Amino acid sequence: MAPHKIVCWDCGRAVDDQYADTCPACGGLLTIKMDLEPLMSKRPEDLHKVPLGVWRYKDFMPADPARKVSVQEGGTPLYPCGALGGEIKIKDLWVKYEGANPTGSFKDRGMTIGVTHAVEIGAKVVGCASTGNTSASLAAYAAKAGMKCAVFLPSGKVAAGKLAQAMFFGAKVISIDGNFDDALRAVRELARGRHLYLLNSINPYRPEGQKSVLLEIMDQLAYDVPDRIVLPVGNAGNISAVHKAITELEEIGWISKIPMLTGIQAEGSMPIVRAFGSNEKDFIPEENPETVATAIRIGNPVSGRKALKAIYDTGGYSTSVTDEEILAAQKLLGRREGIGVEPASAASVAGAKKLRDMGIIDKDEKVVCICTGNALKDPDTIISSSDPPIRSSKDILSIIKILSM
Repeated sequence: MAPHKIVCWDCGRAVDDQYADTCPACGGLLTIKMDLEPLMSKRPEDLHKVPLGVWRYKDFMPADPARKVSVQEGGTPLYPCGALGGEIKIKDLWVKYEGANPTGSFKDRGMTIGVTHAVEIGAKVVGCASTGNTSASLAAYAAKAGMKCAVFLPSGKVAAGKLAQAMFFGAKVISIDGNFDDALRAVRELARGRHLYLLNSINPYRPEGQKSVLLEIMDQLAYDVPDRIVLPVGNAGNISAVHKAITELEEIGWISKIPMLTGIQAEGSMPIVRAFGSNEKDFIPEENPETVATAIRIGNPVSGRKALKAIYDTGGYSTSVTDEEILAAQKLLGRREGIGVEPASAASVAGAKKLRDMGIIDKDEKVVCICTGNALKDPDTIISSSDPPIRSSKDILSIIKILSM
């Protein structure tokens, strides 16, 4: 296990309580401080004996690989997208497709580390609040670890593909009468009472696994650092994890250039965008978030302040996109590149297109859009926004007529 300690992101104090989700001294967010000294004498290729995936980067991870709970997460494709780039006028455009993870989203990267740590500390029950992907992932990893799992979902607000996964993997699914923020409040209270070990991204261990998406991108690009990385922002754990990975790579001297981190939110759920527009370091929560992109329908992002710091520190940007822009980008990515993503994932592509149109993104930038989840996470939205099947008789001439239209 790589040497590390839990510290407060705000005041810097060390925290010994493994169940804490905030600093007991100041109430601040927690993070993991890694001891990177062992990596100072290494080079990226020294890690390549292990296949591409989260555990290739065990030297960056605060978990014991000998006790790992893994279903071979990570190692997802990084696609060059020339056709899409030509459409939106970005010459060097790439898509990191996180829908290829075992449960179909980037959440698996964090869960392999988070659940491994839960095993290490002897937790018996794990739990989370979720808009869908987190619950699907935690349920799978808890099943792999032989642990009990409870997931708390906002009533009527979870896509069928995600709900089905949580149920299938055997989690106790609890539907909360409220939104995601209400569900998170409930599960945090249960964690404080030691009824379960919380594995939302407010847990400092889970984002550590999510750092691996940035480490993989660097490997896949042979450390030709992109100018910009564009991410959807919901609870904001992913963009802050990517920022942490960047700072760690810079600290050990593996990169000398910093990509601009660019966070995209849905117009109906955009507290980070509003704060960025006012140059604020903190945000005002959205009381009633609403968007077709259910995975980012979060009004009070736990890691929101971390996300703003990530954007400011890297000279990045934040903007919102409408549901119509999200669905158009989802179709564009599928029909130009054959890559199927859920609506929240398409927010990164929609945001890249919008920022290129605004002149914020230059046509010559090397841009990586992270697409966080598989299209089949939310099939109902795809079906409702697509043309229906064409009815036909069995007659071949009738079918030929349809094909010629």
